[in-house]
Amino acid sequence: MTGHLIDARFNCRFADFHLDVELAIPGTGITALFGHSGCGKTTLLRCIAGLQAAEGELNVLGDCWQTATTRKPVHQRPLAYVFQETHLFPHLSVRRNLTFGQRRVPASERQIRFDDAVSWLGLGHLLSRMPERLSGGERQRVAIARAILTSPQLLLMDEPLSALDQASKQEILPYLERLRDHLAIPIIYVSHSTSEVARLANHIVMMDSGRIIAQGPLQETLARVDQPFRLEEDAGVIVTATLDQLDEQWHLARYNFDGGNLWLRQDQRFRPGDPARIQVLARDVSIALEEYRGQSIQNLLPAQVDCIEREVTPGTTLVRALVGRTPFLSRLTSRSAAQLALEPGQRVWLQIKSVALVD
Repeated sequence: MTGHLIDARFNCRFADFHLDVELAIPGTGITALFGHSGCGKTTLLRCIAGLQAAEGELNVLGDCWQTATTRKPVHQRPLAYVFQETHLFPHLSVRRNLTFGQRRVPASERQIRFDDAVSWLGLGHLLSRMPERLSGGERQRVAIARAILTSPQLLLMDEPLSALDQASKQEILPYLERLRDHLAIPIIYVSHSTSEVARLANHIVMMDSGRIIAQGPLQETLARVDQPFRLEEDAGVIVTATLDQLDEQWHLARYNFDGGNLWLRQDQRFRPGDPARIQVLARDVSIALEEYRGQSIQNLLPAQVDCIEREVTPGTTLVRALVGRTPFLSRLTSRSAAQLALEPGQRVWLQIKSVALVD
């Protein structure tokens, strides 16, 4: 075991459900536990928290929380847990809700400053309010700030946005990005939303029927053509890029990545030099054997076919092509793949119909 990872192995049974997992995830950033409802994500999170009895082993940043013969109780595990429901104290103001969490930690052991937590979650103007006067997104931000003010070694988040409407989700996501970038605490984030995972995660653990079917760095794992977890309409890649140029006439922005560039609509949050994540779905990438500029598609990229997974579903083929060292996925009919005679190593052109700026 290494002090730089979170290493876990659990085995437990309930009636007709069996959790049998082994994982090693980074000790920094956000790791997403991803899968359909009922696949075991929350059960695994509860095992890590000590809320669910299970045989196994657990080491967190070099600290042994569970072995085959010993198991630390929940109150001895230095973690914080953010649930779908906020559970704020209704009789306490936002400030007093936050200081309640902070008071659990001796002053000499506090790793998170009150002012930092308030700043990261954008709570400065809400400190005097009572919970009943907060929106759903504001309540969840207070709950997250209260959790991190306990200075945990590990932050667990169980679908924290699932109870929010779409507007509240969009409001809170930038604050979660800020936590990911500034908080020196690993976060395990349960979600079944591909858009949340694409925007927030550094690492992904895909689950199905109580087992881990794929895990690894987000970009590498999503770019696999042999994913056992079929994402169907949501299959695609995340490209790390930098805003290079603004075209004010057409309200476009050019983002450079390792191997090329992509044009997107301008986003007022970003300025030249800013890093960004771009999501490119496989369904929006077509393949041509020659460059053809007489069309409406603006993003045309020279690429090389890397690998092909034929018949991922009946009549559908998934192709991974490299633009420089950056992988892209293209989903096309198996008939089209046969007509183009696509093979690994072949030079092609990617025609990217739509791209989304996710961070």
